[in-house]
Amino acid sequence: MTATLTRPEAPTPLADELDEPVADGAVKTKELVIVAESGDLERTWATTILASTAAAGEMQVSIFFTFWGLFTLVRPEVRLTGTNWMQKMLAMMNRPGIDHAKLSKLNFAGMGPWMMKKLAKQYGVAEPRELLQMAQALGVRLIPCQMTMDMMGITADQLIDGVEPAVGAATALELMTNADASLFI
Repeated sequence: MTATLTRPEAPTPLADELDEPVADGAVKTKELVIVAESGDLERTWATTILASTAAAGEMQVSIFFTFWGLFTLVRPEVRLTGTNWMQKMLAMMNRPGIDHAKLSKLNFAGMGPWMMKKLAKQYGVAEPRELLQMAQALGVRLIPCQMTMDMMGITADQLIDGVEPAVGAATALELMTNADASLFI
């Protein structure tokens, strides 16, 4: 006799369960803010999967891109960013752009990301670029950090289309304080 183990289905909230009534009878949509601090491939993947999934579930989603996470928003054709030698050296050592993200562990001179992308394709997992485009189509707000742009020498014209104007930490904190959930990735 062979036993088959099945994993019980996790309950999924319906769209109307995601929203909660507020005082005047209107419905408040749940809000999620993700702080994307890392530009590592696996963290970018997690950020874009969570953002697009939440937006598809009718949540309002904002992603605040800061430090290395901001490199995710740099246009693919931009090779070097910065105006001084230090900023340019940082961009040379860690090429900006979502297509050039490295793994935080087991990068193996680019072999690690290649294997991860090959496995993703084999198992039908969209790549971060596709997920970011999907998130944008679903209304996810992509918000760059002004301080990081200044420090890294990245200009607004070097960022992908559809990015909101850069904001500072105070605005990001306000977004997080008002959100139902905040994630730091």
